[in-house]
Amino acid sequence: QTSFYGRFRHFLDIIDPRTLFVTESRLKEAVQLLEDYKHGTLPPGVTNKELWGAQKIKQAIIHPDTNETIFMPFRMSGYIPFGTPIVVGLLLPNQTLASTVFWQWLNQSHNACVNYANRNATKPSPTSKFIQGYLGAVISAVSIAVGLNVLIQRANKFTPATRLLIQRFVPFPAVASANICNVVLMRHTELEEGIDVLDNNGNIVGSSRIAAKHALLETALTRVVLPMPILVLPPIIMSILEKTSLLRSRPRMILPVQSLVCLAAFGLALPLAISLFPQMSEIETSRLEPEIAMATPSKTVVYNKGL
Repeated sequence: QTSFYGRFRHFLDIIDPRTLFVTESRLKEAVQLLEDYKHGTLPPGVTNKELWGAQKIKQAIIHPDTNETIFMPFRMSGYIPFGTPIVVGLLLPNQTLASTVFWQWLNQSHNACVNYANRNATKPSPTSKFIQGYLGAVISAVSIAVGLNVLIQRANKFTPATRLLIQRFVPFPAVASANICNVVLMRHTELEEGIDVLDNNGNIVGSSRIAAKHALLETALTRVVLPMPILVLPPIIMSILEKTSLLRSRPRMILPVQSLVCLAAFGLALPLAISLFPQMSEIETSRLEPEIAMATPSKTVVYNKGL
């Protein structure tokens, strides 16, 4: 995971929706195969392809810190199939106040669950923090979206067509701001208590608040980059496509076409955004707390950034 391309290939496996259909028995087989490899007890005839396949299944389904199965809709492999209908709803034209509130609430509810399911879980976090982050994200998203819509409606300088076009871009600042709020509030405990950092052998060296700050900054930046192509590209593309004779003569095709555009944008944006930083990030011990640097001869340690 040292290069962007390497991480991109890695996360394409993590978000592969085909892993949603892996059975419980197949998952157990994959985990057991990796355990056998780890202890040098692999059955004869096992190929590298089978080992990589088992690794792909485990990484897509099992949380790296808790070793528990992540609930299907909240896995990164479920983010696109379960999130695309929400994106389509967010980008529907002529939103009412009620529909704006509903889609922003549903989006942040889904985001909150995905954030929690893929968090750094080396330190226990109280449920109250999850609720605090969730409420903060929902309130900020709804407030920004509704506020911007009201401002646009009251702007007399815009023609109806221009107003409609601008309204289509409202979801992005609302979602991006709420995503930051969601990550910071939900994972604030990590800033107070630190997160585990590991040496080259995978042994816990200690808990670092500085590493936690890096983890949250990287995750927050990812959460700003992620909605950019998803909520900015489709309005631009649809504003062009809706002027074509095909969609003008067949208005019922607008929603299916918009859904496909959103699906394509989501499929491109997710692996690009989460590939910005390694999931297991590396940091020099000299940049961490003195007690961490003194506790290990390693010059670098790693921590789980979360997704």
